[in-house]
Amino acid sequence: MGKATGFLEFDRLDRSYDPVENRVKTWSEFVVPLPAEQLNKQAARCMDCGIPFCHNGCPVNNIIPDFNDLVYRDQWRDALFVLHSTNNFPEFTGRICPAPCEASCTLNITDNPVTIKTIECAIVDRGWKEGWIKPRVPKEKTGKKVAVVGSGPAGMACAQQLARVGHAVTLFEKNDRVGGLLRYGIPDFKMEKWLIDRRMEQMEAEGVEFKTLVEVGIDIPFEKLQTDFDAVVMTGGAELPRDLEVSGRELDGIHFAMDFLRQQNKRNAGDAEQVAAPRGTISAKGKHVIVIGGGDTGSDCIGTSIRQGAASITQLEILEKPPVHENKELTWPDWPLKLRTSSSQEEGAERDWSVLTTGASGSDGKIEALNCVRVEWVQGDSGRPEMRQVEGSEFELQADLVLLAMGFLSPEHKGMIEQSKVKLDPRGNVAANTDDYTTSTPGVFAAGDMRRGQSLVVWAIREGRQCARAVDEYLMGTSTLPR
Repeated sequence: MGKATGFLEFDRLDRSYDPVENRVKTWSEFVVPLPAEQLNKQAARCMDCGIPFCHNGCPVNNIIPDFNDLVYRDQWRDALFVLHSTNNFPEFTGRICPAPCEASCTLNITDNPVTIKTIECAIVDRGWKEGWIKPRVPKEKTGKKVAVVGSGPAGMACAQQLARVGHAVTLFEKNDRVGGLLRYGIPDFKMEKWLIDRRMEQMEAEGVEFKTLVEVGIDIPFEKLQTDFDAVVMTGGAELPRDLEVSGRELDGIHFAMDFLRQQNKRNAGDAEQVAAPRGTISAKGKHVIVIGGGDTGSDCIGTSIRQGAASITQLEILEKPPVHENKELTWPDWPLKLRTSSSQEEGAERDWSVLTTGASGSDGKIEALNCVRVEWVQGDSGRPEMRQVEGSEFELQADLVLLAMGFLSPEHKGMIEQSKVKLDPRGNVAANTDDYTTSTPGVFAAGDMRRGQSLVVWAIREGRQCARAVDEYLMGTSTLPR
């Protein structure tokens, strides 16, 4: 697994960023790749640890020690083959995955994990540059037709896998472009969208048909898919955002994060303003911005607001400030709760924890301030943490624009889900297990966030791949696709 003594000889080194003063002037990616000689040394750090915990840390179960060893030995094309054997889109995960594999790395016990994410991205980027990545066109067609509804990472992965074994796959997308939240939820400075377009070209050559601006359940009844196709896969994501249920919520200037992010991505794609923002422009320019929610979406709102020219940005989190360092004895090799600072947060934002928003105030129908209170988390009678307001801790924040980035509750039920008559789990997601991904409606499958709830792109790819195998087995009785 790399060089036997590499972890002793070489220090961890990761990709760097363009300077803040430069990158905030552009919507382009700003990560600076490592040169090949450094990648060789970083791959050499992968130790012969006996049990590769990184395998389970990675949701798609990337065979990490193997591709590290191949990079160390300068066998890049073989490394690409190993990487693609478990992950359809490493250029996506190599840019936006939080890298739970690195948290599980044995070297992370000393806070110096192998730079797995960087190596993964370098392998696939080199594969494209060298022309090694080609369409995998099936030798024979099965005569079976599959509809995949939702073109996010789960839908794309599922469609590609099914097309590669000879099924006729049609991928339906309600938006004007393919990619789901990869397209309209992830800012361009984190992942440029030509990466999606390039994979689409590969998938089209493999036999996938894309149909955009078609919302199943609205533009086309779900029953027609059941009639026209031998199987239907629901991969529409979890799009119902958590709302802020306080007085003053109706004031102009309070918006869901995805409405804000989507507009900017459409502008970057070349859409005219009336197309990007048909219901009115949401802009942070010159405004005091409050982002409610401390996760990745909130961070994306910060980076976007900075590039739009916000006067100030404050990010609020209802939970306590996490520790700077986790207790390895309690957490490793699992994903730890610890303080993380994103590249966008580094660019300029005030962050505050243990803050509850109690109301919004303004004049002439426009927001001017948020009313907040400090909270503390204590152990309740049930043994679970309970939130209590700190008496006398009320305060007010100036606000011209408030972005709600508090996560997602479930998929939207109106339309496709209602018409499909599938059963839902207690959280409102489509009920399906991870053995065969079948729903309560015969011939209908579900995968990704629509099934598991809000999650990571890497989990979506995993579920899309596993669901594709389940669909193939359903149609053919057996399958050669991997799980």
